[in-house]
Amino acid sequence: MNWFGLLLGIATLFIVGFGFFGVIRGERFFGLTWWPYLIGLGILTICGSLFVASIWGSALMGSFGASLIWGATELKEQAVRAELGWYPFGDKKIEAPFARIIKKWRAPQL
Repeated sequence: MNWFGLLLGIATLFIVGFGFFGVIRGERFFGLTWWPYLIGLGILTICGSLFVASIWGSALMGSFGASLIWGATELKEQAVRAELGWYPFGDKKIEAPFARIIKKWRAPQL
């Protein structure tokens, strides 16, 4: 039997599950303006997975990179949920570099 697919699916489930917590905590402490950096890190991680010799390492890096890109698109919705009071709202957020420029851009959505 080949257990690779089952174990990879379980590992991806955990990566996506931790991504939910990352989006909630990330928006609370950092805010919405960090989304371009998350997308960039996700793209770099996915591209880096192309150069990993291990099948496991490559697959997990690709899943993690895709989860980062998904998290970047989810930050806007999380900011709205925090403003509605569904989640704690952080008053003192760490501002992203070039935040004034990023605020002019439209945040991605899925």
